[in-house]
Amino acid sequence: MMMAALKLGSVPPPALGGVTVTKKCERLSGGVKVFGDGGGDNGFPSFLPKEVEKIKDPFARNLARRIKRLPVQIGYSESSIMSSCVQPLVQSDANPVVLLHCFDSSCLEWRCAYPLLEDSGLEAWALDVLGWGFSDLGRLPPCNVASKRYHLYQLWKSYIKRPVVLVGPSLGAAVAIDFAVNYPEAVEKLVLINPSVYAEGTGNLAKLPKVVAYAGVSLLKTFPLRLYANLLAFDNIPLSKSLDWTNVGRLHCHMPWWKDVTVNFMFSGGYNVVSQIKQVKQKTLIICGENDKIVSNQLAMRLLFELPKASMQRVPDSGHLPHVEKPRRVVKLIADFARIDNC
Repeated sequence: MMMAALKLGSVPPPALGGVTVTKKCERLSGGVKVFGDGGGDNGFPSFLPKEVEKIKDPFARNLARRIKRLPVQIGYSESSIMSSCVQPLVQSDANPVVLLHCFDSSCLEWRCAYPLLEDSGLEAWALDVLGWGFSDLGRLPPCNVASKRYHLYQLWKSYIKRPVVLVGPSLGAAVAIDFAVNYPEAVEKLVLINPSVYAEGTGNLAKLPKVVAYAGVSLLKTFPLRLYANLLAFDNIPLSKSLDWTNVGRLHCHMPWWKDVTVNFMFSGGYNVVSQIKQVKQKTLIICGENDKIVSNQLAMRLLFELPKASMQRVPDSGHLPHVEKPRRVVKLIADFARIDNC
């Protein structure tokens, strides 16, 4: 379980300093009530775990205050999932950028890069993939690949409604490829960051006895394992920062349904997109941290040659999460790629 999680890129991201805090209590979006900033103490949404108060990283605290829940209808019933995300403050003429996250992570992974994307004039959405992040999953909906894909489509169809530049880091790249192949009308371009797309699902983990699966998932939540993941992802991190980043990376694990939906995903078989790679029609940018210790750069090169319309950019002095370690460089790459052919 431990090695499977690490191979999928379950790594808590770090932070930068100095932000301007945005405080809003409640507003309407397209006639639909949206719940978000200001719902709890210190401006944090009331649905976030109380452990958010322990986080020191100012970028994480700022982005956490902007997390909202939007109702997303699933299935053929009237039921909706209150789905967590960070919405753009303004709408631009260019197609939006939609940010996914790594395996077992949340939209807080984008806390370093998100403000820079906004500053660049891009309309950016940071979404929590169904089963991870801070959505209300009290009804325990299925969190298999098909459910994640359909939930993302329904959110796009209800709120975004335009082709997007879809950005997926690590396992989020598999989420992005699967979505782009199944809903090509929703995706204009892809950006894949240190993509983890050659794993054949969760493998034998899907066959574990339930009691063993829950024990393994409990281990995945532990502070020591998350701290170890930080050590794999980054070099020369001061201990105080690493401890704080670990608290950010496991914040969503405190949601009351986290164990159940994580086991559900594991038993479902997970992502296996190898057969879909050559079906991708969109232009794709692959971004690689040169010192990634989790996903081999050789796999990125393989992906470059297998995707029909791909290019690659390397980010020096960065590991598995270059959008965290080198956010300015990554944002420039995303912004330039998003604007190609749109000028």
